Amino acid sequence: MKKNFKFTIAYDGSRYYGWEHQPNIDLTIQGKMESVLSQMVGEEIEVIGCGRTDAGVHAKGMVCNAHFDTDMDTDEIQTYMNRYLPDDICVREVRVASDRFHSRYNAVGKTYCYTCYVGDLKPIFNRKYVYPLDQIPDVAKMKKAAEYLTGEHDFASFCSNPKMKKSTVRIVDRIEIEQSGSYINLTFHGTGFLQHMVRILTGTLLEVGYGKRTPESIPDLIEARNRSLAGFTAPAKGLCMMKVDYK
Repeated sequence: MKKNFKFTIAYDGSRYYGWEHQPNIDLTIQGKMESVLSQMVGEEIEVIGCGRTDAGVHAKGMVCNAHFDTDMDTDEIQTYMNRYLPDDICVREVRVASDRFHSRYNAVGKTYCYTCYVGDLKPIFNRKYVYPLDQIPDVAKMKKAAEYLTGEHDFASFCSNPKMKKSTVRIVDRIEIEQSGSYINLTFHGTGFLQHMVRILTGTLLEVGYGKRTPESIPDLIEARNRSLAGFTAPAKGLCMMKVDYK
C-alpha cells in the first residue's frame, strides 16, 4: 500500500540548474531525488517540491513529498537516500504524512536568508554561499526601506517573469537585516515569493544602502508594478531557503 512520505532536505545548489527537473538536463535537485527514490522502489517516482529554487540557490530546509510503496521504515529510507544521493544533497528528515499532504499547496509560509559579505579579505571557504560587496551599505537605511516592503503588496516590480498570469500580490510579514562582523544577513518571511523576488528585493535594498535610491521611494516603486524600476537581481549563490511552514 502506498504511503505519502514527507522529506526535509538540504543542498548546496552551486552546480545544479535549480530544483525543477528539465528536459535533457540531469543536474536538478528534483531529478536526483526522483532518480534515487525510483532506484530504491523499483518504479518511477514523482517528487513534489514545496517550490522551485533557482539555479545556484541553496537550501537548508526544502520540503518535498512522494507517494510510493515500500517495506522500509523512515529511518531506513533516510539512510538509503543519503547513501546514494550526491554529497551535496542531504535528506535531513523523512516522515509519513497524510495522504492529502501536498508540500506546495499546504505550505503557509517560507523563510529565505540572503547573505552578503563585507570583509576586507576574500571569503575563501564560504565563497559559494555569500555575495561579496564592493562597499559597505548603510544598514539603517536598508531597514527603513524594508519597513515599506513589509506587509501585503502587489510585488510585480520585484518579479522577473513579465508573462506572469497569476496574481503578484504576496504577504511579506518579516524582513530582518542584521550585520554581524563581516556578514550582512537579510531574512525574509512570507506566504510565498515570486520568481527571483527575494533576490530583486535584496538588490533593491542594497541600492538603498548604497544611496542610489531612498527608503521613501519604495512606496512609489511598489505602486509602479514595473520590474525595470526596481534594483538589480542579487546573485543566486547568496540565497538559501531556510524553512517551510505548515499548519
